[in-house]
Amino acid sequence: MATSGTRAEPRITDEGVAALRARIGIPQPNPVPPHYLSPGTDAFRVVARSYGDDNPLYCDPDHATRSRWGGPIAPPALVGGDSIVGEDVLTEADLARQDEVKGDPLRGVHAFYSACQREWWRPLGPNRHIHRRNALVGVLDKPSEFSGRAVHEWNANVFADADGTLLAGQYRLMIRTERTEAVKRKKYDAVEPQVWTDEALAEIDAAYAAEAPRGPEPRWFEDVEEGDTITPLVKGPLTVTDMVVWHTGMGMGVYGVAALRLGHRNRQRIPRFYHRDEQGMWDAMQRVHWDPEFARRSGNPTTFDYGRMRETWMIHACTDWMGDDAWLWRLGVEFRKFNYVGDLQTITATVVRKHVVTDEAGRHPAVDLELAATNQHGTVTAPGTATILLPSREHGPVTLPTPIGGSSTLDEALRASVEHFDRT
Repeated sequence: MATSGTRAEPRITDEGVAALRARIGIPQPNPVPPHYLSPGTDAFRVVARSYGDDNPLYCDPDHATRSRWGGPIAPPALVGGDSIVGEDVLTEADLARQDEVKGDPLRGVHAFYSACQREWWRPLGPNRHIHRRNALVGVLDKPSEFSGRAVHEWNANVFADADGTLLAGQYRLMIRTERTEAVKRKKYDAVEPQVWTDEALAEIDAAYAAEAPRGPEPRWFEDVEEGDTITPLVKGPLTVTDMVVWHTGMGMGVYGVAALRLGHRNRQRIPRFYHRDEQGMWDAMQRVHWDPEFARRSGNPTTFDYGRMRETWMIHACTDWMGDDAWLWRLGVEFRKFNYVGDLQTITATVVRKHVVTDEAGRHPAVDLELAATNQHGTVTAPGTATILLPSREHGPVTLPTPIGGSSTLDEALRASVEHFDRT
């Protein structure tokens, strides 16, 4: 029993976990409309440039038309979750079940975006509407050395072109723990913002100057060996401007943060997400990414990035290395440490496996990469993995992969996602 004047910490309960599991597979609407309803070549370019990518395959329609794809295609980062693209496809039966997914059975229990897995099955051309289906697909009750008990929630977003062609799937892991804000503050008290010298900045500039996308020169499967490494990509030192530009391309995310009258309406929709600043004004907690005072309120010493930024940086590293004729099939990223304003992340990768995958679509010469985002202190803040399909002198051009579970519709892809992730 809590003593007078104290409030019991929210707990993970068997009842709460059971209530979460009851929601698995029930399609839900995305909280906010998509940033792009019908993205064209301008959106392709803006999205790529928002994470520092000037690859002409995404930024120059003439170049893309001369590629094996025969026309402009979206950068992989555009075809994914949060709110960047995708109009909800909900049936009458889905709508009738929305009362079953209202509220949070673990309300108040800390949640953090821990990892993401993505798959891409087909390219997206310009000026196409995109449909999506969303659902909780896995709830795993796990012991945690850190908090004693943790729940892993996997959420799926699957995407199709307006003609029904399946495009991609994005699967996000939210970890729920019982840790308190006080524990978080203690953990990060010792972090000091990085200060850079002229010499160190000159080294970073030299690394940027050495970067370039491979472009139209094929990277043949036969020429790649296990143990090969990619040219490292540098990202940083991170500035608030970098995050502003990233938002320009990627949108404001699932909270629907907006300006002025639209911001007022959003605050009525999700009032708990808004707090008053030192001038007494209401603002979104998303301000933790650009205001040190708001960051400190969240238990951090200063402003920090989004995990999804490092995800897009790993996409950039893969597409720069693989060239126009290849296909980024799968990417997985874990977000283990914060990336603070002033930090430098270097994206590296090593080929750890070379193999040929066979599915209903054919044979796919493939390489598996192990990636890492490593900060200036030598700490890996985000490890990752990727599978890339490469053109082959023996097997021919890249054949695009079969969607998850052999699916051919959004409904099938969502059901296959449940089968894959709910392993309790």
